[in-house]
Amino acid sequence: MTPRPEHRFTFGLWTVGNPGRDPFGEPTRAPVDPVDTVHRLADMGAWGVSLHDDDLIPWGTSPAERDRIVQRFDTALKERGMGIGMATTNLFTHPAFKDGAFTSNDRGVRRAAIGKAMRSIDLAAQLRAENYIFWGGREGTEVGAAKDPRDALERYREAIDVLGDYVVQQGYDLRFAIEPKPNEPRGDLWLPTVGHALHFITTLARPDMVGVNPEVAHETMAGLSFHHGVGQALWAGKLFHIDLNAQRIGRYDQDFRFGAEDLKEAFLLVRLLERAGYDGPRHFDAHAYRTEDAEGVWDFAAGCMRTYLALAERARHFDALPEVQEALAAASAPELAQRSTDGAGEADALKAESDGLDALARRGYANERLDQLVVEVLMGLR
Repeated sequence: MTPRPEHRFTFGLWTVGNPGRDPFGEPTRAPVDPVDTVHRLADMGAWGVSLHDDDLIPWGTSPAERDRIVQRFDTALKERGMGIGMATTNLFTHPAFKDGAFTSNDRGVRRAAIGKAMRSIDLAAQLRAENYIFWGGREGTEVGAAKDPRDALERYREAIDVLGDYVVQQGYDLRFAIEPKPNEPRGDLWLPTVGHALHFITTLARPDMVGVNPEVAHETMAGLSFHHGVGQALWAGKLFHIDLNAQRIGRYDQDFRFGAEDLKEAFLLVRLLERAGYDGPRHFDAHAYRTEDAEGVWDFAAGCMRTYLALAERARHFDALPEVQEALAAASAPELAQRSTDGAGEADALKAESDGLDALARRGYANERLDQLVVEVLMGLR
């Protein structure tokens, strides 16, 4: 239950540094110095941090001051042995991006956005980041007549292709991940779900260097199972990074502490990641409740990591129980891993087997028992 670097837990500078501001209220706590974040998270057993370019280097900073900030931050990373799980660029705060960044109707804005991303990629490489994330917070529309979706997606693809070429030309050891979200801050966003992003990747010039960064809150906002979305990303070999938090369905992007809502879905997610051998960063893209003071922020961070470790322990316990193995067998769960056919030449046999549907319909799958076992393990009854 004690976080250690090998667990690869990371937090964004914007998460523990969130000052508690919301659309209806001013900040309730002071910002956190990025260097202090590094030291505090290292003391707590985290592996690393993540950042937007503007989290570390405020927009408008002079080149000399930029170098000073980066050197100070990098020195702290090296002193504490902390890594950078992912970096990204803020293409949503500046007023110039009000109509989008890579998909703005204004060609000048699109070019500036690509250039800002290039500078951010330079920073990511300088700090030895593993992944570079693209979250299109402004890449969408409220007025459908204002943008042809085909043109917007073409411009989105163009931007990712140009930036992929840039990484290769610079010789950077960096891979990309698309972060889907259905809405907010725009009314409707391009690439709203994991499935949309996975298909988009197949159209890119360098699809091998691009994966996905799914987030609990974002798939939940779309009314989808995050467990299923992550499963598809793993199946496709495209889970490069993951954002862990909690969310109530049908609400704004809440970014609650991991496990704060829908504990069963969180359990299934952790079990899937652990059984799949996922070895990427386990990133907490969440923030403390606005009601918390400065010390409450670190209670939040500790809670995220502790909940993940507790769920991983519960998942191991669940899989080791004889009654769970019996229930899985009754549900024919292991059989799903077997091929349905033996190859060519089976057409006649398969057609004949279709006559047995009435007999096949008589069986049950014991899902009630299996699901109750999940609940009882989570409740500590088994």
